[in-house]
Amino acid sequence: MNHEKILVLDFGGQYNQLIARRVRDEGVYAEVYSSDIGIEKIKELNPKGIIFTGGPQSVYKEESQHIGKEIFELGFPIFGFCYGAQLIAYELGGEVATAPVSEYGKTETHVEKSSVLFSDVSEETTVFMSHTDYIAKVPEGLQLPPIPSIVLLREWKMGRDRFMQCSSIRRYSTA
Repeated sequence: MNHEKILVLDFGGQYNQLIARRVRDEGVYAEVYSSDIGIEKIKELNPKGIIFTGGPQSVYKEESQHIGKEIFELGFPIFGFCYGAQLIAYELGGEVATAPVSEYGKTETHVEKSSVLFSDVSEETTVFMSHTDYIAKVPEGLQLPPIPSIVLLREWKMGRDRFMQCSSIRRYSTA
């Protein structure tokens, strides 16, 4: 039996099974794989989309988990949670840095409502964060309109037909 599926690539975060279950709760088949799955296996599985989970590492450290840049050329939509979002930014030429203040626990969040992805989420909501790093510079070619210095949920757009989603970005004001 051939299912349309979402791949959840595990980068060591504690919520990989919860993410897959939430996808399944929406009536979409999801499978969890280790982040070292390999490009050929991803091609073979032919998912409708890929989710990168969070993880306890810093993407700019040599020993952290990475994935080949080829994954971004396969044409699958990719959604990144925390480390996964930072990994997308880092691998595509953006900058990830250590935050001046670590985030742990509840955080008030502004949701960018222009994306259908977040249409059912309240504009102001509370989320749980566990971050030491943040996306300091979005990669060239990814569009992220200017916003104030807040935590937000927002959609990144890349090109005409490909979308990459980011679960969280904290913009720190340099003023």
